[in-house]
Amino acid sequence: MNDTKHGETLVTIKGLKMYFPITQGIIVQRKVGDIKAVDGLNFEIKRGETLGLVGESGCGKSTTGRAILQLHTPTDGQVFFEDQDITAMKGESLRRMRRRMQMIFQDPYASLNPRMTVGSIVSEPLEVHNVLKGNERREKVKELLEIVGLNPYFINRYPHEFSGGQRQRIGVARALALNPDFIVADEPISALDVSIQAQVINLLEDLQEEFGLTYLFIAHDLSVVRHISDRIAVMYLGKIVELTDRNTLYENPLHPYTQALLSAVPIPDPEIEKKRQRIILEGDVPSPANPPKGCNFCTRCPRVFDTCYEVDPDFKELEAGHWVACHLY
Repeated sequence: MNDTKHGETLVTIKGLKMYFPITQGIIVQRKVGDIKAVDGLNFEIKRGETLGLVGESGCGKSTTGRAILQLHTPTDGQVFFEDQDITAMKGESLRRMRRRMQMIFQDPYASLNPRMTVGSIVSEPLEVHNVLKGNERREKVKELLEIVGLNPYFINRYPHEFSGGQRQRIGVARALALNPDFIVADEPISALDVSIQAQVINLLEDLQEEFGLTYLFIAHDLSVVRHISDRIAVMYLGKIVELTDRNTLYENPLHPYTQALLSAVPIPDPEIEKKRQRIILEGDVPSPANPPKGCNFCTRCPRVFDTCYEVDPDFKELEAGHWVACHLY
């Protein structure tokens, strides 16, 4: 990888929205509203970094990843890869761009076709994009399996013959097949045993170093995100509420939601753990079909005041590289 490019912006997201229509009626379906899964995101991902995206289940993390890769067509907004707007691309030009962006899926049991051998699964991207032929393709697949720590002679086996961790490695090999620049890892370890999680995380870190990869790492386990990420974005109900580098986020969280999330992470020191105060959030997350009028977090925020119920806070940079959307600042 060319180190001079390291640190420049690779992916820029501007005003990204992903709404899913709510319809009523059996024969004639009419639209009665929207589920606002992703609601106006603005952030960028630098080349060679890992940006962690965290938040509770259902806040729109996976939808964000899929909308960036155009697996969902965004309702509004733009996604720039280097300087090209991929939301405006169609057909062949989008297909060519897809070679540079890949995804590792959450469930290693659902994301691999049970009727295909491991060799066919890993070589599928090569086939789709017409890269290499015959024996060369077979050798490439064996090499990819070796890179992710699997025996290259497993090429004719089927997914059911592998454990969860091995299946996720097959998914990683498939994502690497076309030498991408950018990978969206959608909770790649949440379906795995804790003992296997560390192995997959270490594999992803080694591959990043070896191939100069850029990751959007989606997760809800804050300790894992701290370990692997350079910067972390915290998401709540379709919006990013805070974004900064990992050390700043853990040492000086500004948004009340981030503070509540971090207060729930156990610290392996009984003395500190005894003195710490847990922030328990009242109530449930509002429905993305009917979010609150002002700030999305106003219904559960322990530090809420009148403005919060009326005005949606701007996502602004308070200090260099530390962004937050909150009326307290």
